[in-house]
Amino acid sequence: MIRDKKLRDLIDQLLKIKTQEEMEDFLLGILTPKEREEIPVRLQIVKMLRNGITQHEIAESLGVGIATVTRGSRELHKGRFKVVN
Repeated sequence: MIRDKKLRDLIDQLLKIKTQEEMEDFLLGILTPKEREEIPVRLQIVKMLRNGITQHEIAESLGVGIATVTRGSRELHKGRFKVVN
């Protein structure tokens, strides 16, 4: 259970978003340009890991450090990202 009130509030706000346009508007407003680049890459890392691509291949393909890919792998092993396919 998430105890951080600010994070719970963010989650509540995200759950209120109903359309792709609303989500795009929210993300453009809340994320920096750098975050808008990095977060989609992290999602791609998770998808690639789920498809059995090696960490080294992912790092090379996406131009990220192996530590970034390893972090995604650790979170997958914890059972996270169940809704990502």
